[in-house]
Amino acid sequence: MANRQRSMSGTIPSMETSGSALKDNTVIIVLGASGDLAKKKTYPALFGLYRMGFLPKDVKIVGYARTKMDAAEYHKRITSYIKTNDDPEVQAKLEEFKGFSTYISGGYEDGPSFENLNKHLESIEEKYQSKERNRLFYLALPPSVFIPVAKHLKEQCYSRSGANRIIIEKPFGKDLESARELLGSVKQHWSEDETFRIDHYLGKEMVKNLLVLRFANVALNAAWDKNSISSVQITFKEPFGTEGRGGYFDEFGIIRDILQNHLMQVLSILTMERPVSFEAEDIRDEKVKVLRAIPPVERSDTLLGQYVAANGKPGYLDDETVPPNSNCPTYAATTLWIHNPRWEGVPFILKAGKAVNEAKVEIRIQFKDVTQGIFKDISRNELVMRIQPSEAVYLKLNTKTPGLYTRAIPT
Repeated sequence: MANRQRSMSGTIPSMETSGSALKDNTVIIVLGASGDLAKKKTYPALFGLYRMGFLPKDVKIVGYARTKMDAAEYHKRITSYIKTNDDPEVQAKLEEFKGFSTYISGGYEDGPSFENLNKHLESIEEKYQSKERNRLFYLALPPSVFIPVAKHLKEQCYSRSGANRIIIEKPFGKDLESARELLGSVKQHWSEDETFRIDHYLGKEMVKNLLVLRFANVALNAAWDKNSISSVQITFKEPFGTEGRGGYFDEFGIIRDILQNHLMQVLSILTMERPVSFEAEDIRDEKVKVLRAIPPVERSDTLLGQYVAANGKPGYLDDETVPPNSNCPTYAATTLWIHNPRWEGVPFILKAGKAVNEAKVEIRIQFKDVTQGIFKDISRNELVMRIQPSEAVYLKLNTKTPGLYTRAIPT
């Protein structure tokens, strides 16, 4: 995993991932391989990287989880969310992908299970011609097992002749105290350079595009403050409920599951100042500055709800994996305020809900009224950036109605 020198010059800055890259003789270990996150997100992403040539040519992928299953069941599970569209070339790549993906089962809190995992890794690595052994551990796991897993990986599975990386998926604890305990415990075994804490939502194409839309377009950047913007809404809607995942969801709720991480990441990119470069540290520093300018959320500015049975679909409490008397919110809307010179007085409304009317995630920026002159009573301009289901950017303007009259109507 080679270091790349920081580039501060040049007329067109690079937005490539900086810092490190996978080298040959690398094994990627997905812990929690039988889970929902791995099946829906991690393995499709790994296949996409392989198909586009971003993984080393001799890469191997090892799945690890408590669930006992044979190779056929494992391959069926990890490819169930990968779309080939009956393309022979893609299907051939998928067969190759399955060919270097193996599985081993074991516990998350006992040393012998990880010793067994290490033996499996060594059996793969002994076929490498080079002595270098690089291991990347991806934790698609609930945070309750992060600490023992991080400990056992370091003690039983750490490569002594190559690079090691541990990747931890959100959520990082349930509150500030548990987050500090988690990160402090991981730090006891893994250095900061070896540890990557990620929110997979930052990989969304439109989320990655926000920096370019903001800072590469003078027309937008000039109006990106309290003088032009009246309010900002960031909305996350899912048409399905917990669907058997109530045990996990009920422990965290919609605020911790969506709003506190995914939507706050989007908010920080929307509102931060221009970073000096695209290096991770520079972007992080600007995010932290704007997040520190946001006071704690007021209960009076927050609306919570829980979906009930409707239109033939079960309610939240009808899910057998949900405690019968749970008051866990499945919908939340709150207003945040940023106390800095750019955003003072602008409300940022964050909304997230499960089992609602549609699947949509969007940013809606409403500009201020025309306050004087002949068009002072017309509709406001709006800039909408749709993150999913299909990325789009559109601007609502006022234009003249066709015909003899000079009336303005919104597009």
